[in-house]
Amino acid sequence: MDRETRLKRLRFRSWHRGTKEADLLIGGFFDARSDGWNDAEITLFEELLEEQDVDIMAWAIGTEACPPRYQGSIVDALKALNYVPIAE
Repeated sequence: MDRETRLKRLRFRSWHRGTKEADLLIGGFFDARSDGWNDAEITLFEELLEEQDVDIMAWAIGTEACPPRYQGSIVDALKALNYVPIAE
C-alpha cells in the first residue's frame, strides 16, 4: 500500500474510535502531527491504533505507563496534549 493510502486509512481510523473523547485525542493528534512522519513512525502509529482507546488515553495523560515499544517521538508528542481543541 502506498504512503498516501496508508495515511488516509490512518486518518479515518484515528477519527472513528467509538467515543468522542478518543476521536478528539487520537484524531486530533493524527491531524496535527502526521505530516512529518517517516515510514517507521507510520508503522508504529498503525500498531498503536490496535490498542484499546482507554490505554492510549491513559498513556497520553500519564495515568498509566506507556509500554516500551511505543515510547519515543509519537507517544512523547501524544503526551503534549496541545493538539486537542478546547471549546471556550
